[in-house]
Amino acid sequence: MAQSIRPVLLVDDDPSQLWVREAVLRRYQFDVAVATSAEAALALLGGEPHAFSAVITDHILPGACGAEFVRMLRAVDAEIPVIVVTGLAEAESEYAGLNVNFQQKPLAPEELIRQLRIVTQRTA
Repeated sequence: MAQSIRPVLLVDDDPSQLWVREAVLRRYQFDVAVATSAEAALALLGGEPHAFSAVITDHILPGACGAEFVRMLRAVDAEIPVIVVTGLAEAESEYAGLNVNFQQKPLAPEELIRQLRIVTQRTA
């Protein structure tokens, strides 16, 4: 049974991280779209709010850090749930006031799914 009608958007420039997270989400029956940069992710949104059920992003992205990306994302969709997954604990303060779920690597697959279910239920 699918967890959401709209896909989850994964954003990461590391192909191995992207592949693993995509595989985990698909195993749990989530539809997934992927982007390797903030620019590509925003293009997938196409200026449309509610295009995705949630966004899972890395903090370090080509052309924009995760916090800059989230600010741009919020201009398109102020309510979309965002999970930031990073190995940089000190980056959490950059997301103050941006309403994100901040998670540190390594993040077990089951925990990623648990966090995704938490943030998507909040907006359901």
